[in-house]
Amino acid sequence: MKARWLSITAAAALMVAAGQANATDMPPLAKKSGCTACHAIDHKVVGPAWADVAKHYKGDGGARAALIKKVHTGGKGNWTKVTGGVPMPPYSPRVSDANIEKLVDFVLGL
Repeated sequence: MKARWLSITAAAALMVAAGQANATDMPPLAKKSGCTACHAIDHKVVGPAWADVAKHYKGDGGARAALIKKVHTGGKGNWTKVTGGVPMPPYSPRVSDANIEKLVDFVLGL
C-alpha cells in the first residue's frame, strides 16, 4: 500500500511540474513557500483565488512579468475589493526568483 501512495504522489508532482494541474492540485512549492496561508486555488482566503487571478490575466501578454514582480516585491491595490486592502507581502529573497517564476506559471496555467 505504501508503494502505491508514493506512486500516486509522484504522478501528481509530475503533473504539476508539467503544467497539467487541475483545480484540486496544490503544488508542494506553494505550501512550502507560505502561499497557502493567503491563497487557495478555487476560493478566496485572504488573497484572491488563484483561478480568479488566472482568469483576470488571461490573454494579457504582460501578466507573467507583472505577477513575478508582485510576488517578488509585494504590494497592494490590485485586488482591494477581494482583500479589503490587505497587502501582498514580498516573497523575495525568502523564495528564490526561479521558484517565484514556477509559482506564477502554475497560477497562470490554471
